[in-house]
Amino acid sequence: MPELREADDVYILDLGDDENRFSPDWLKTVHSLLDTVVDAPSPGALVTTGQGKFYSNGLDLDWLLNNYDQLDSYRTEIHELLARVLTLPVPTVAAINGHAFGAGAMLALAHDFRVMRADRGYFCFPEADINIPFTPGMAALIQGKITPAAAIASMTTGRRFGGDQARDLGLVDETAPEADVVRNAAEIVRPLAGKDQATLSAIKSTMFATAVAALRARAVAATTPTKP
Repeated sequence: MPELREADDVYILDLGDDENRFSPDWLKTVHSLLDTVVDAPSPGALVTTGQGKFYSNGLDLDWLLNNYDQLDSYRTEIHELLARVLTLPVPTVAAINGHAFGAGAMLALAHDFRVMRADRGYFCFPEADINIPFTPGMAALIQGKITPAAAIASMTTGRRFGGDQARDLGLVDETAPEADVVRNAAEIVRPLAGKDQATLSAIKSTMFATAVAALRARAVAATTPTKP
């Protein structure tokens, strides 16, 4: 399960040591750890990473197959995590240690910056190959973060991009050897720690207003009672 540690105003959120799929328990734990980061006595910065082969493989399809009646609420929870990270009131960077697929890749894109392992691992939106269309919120998030050309190349093809390919396309900002991914990520955001949280959150919310509104539209619909 995810764990949090802190070093010199940078919080390292370890997403786990398996495929780090978005199970309901995993989502609750990540939100709780994000609360710790946001509520810290002094404003810091956030790095997320995984262990081993995976950053995150996104949706927990095994859980979903056994709980398909909860699809709407599950999708709402995922949208909320993406919206929250997109507007988190601290500087954020994803240290992509391995594979980032589907919603896991979207989580990485929701950060301010991304550093990816250079020699192994893929950044991929497989939706076109697994017959799962992007929700409007997910599409808005991706298109709000990368160029139209990169969106076409990644969203419509299902291609797997290695670190250098992902960097060249603009999916990530830089690459690094495995041993340096987290350290380089921390070096990006450590000088940015200490910024006023209300101001930073307002800036991000304005920058990505379209994506945030699209991600949270389903949450509003899901919690609004229907007329009899």
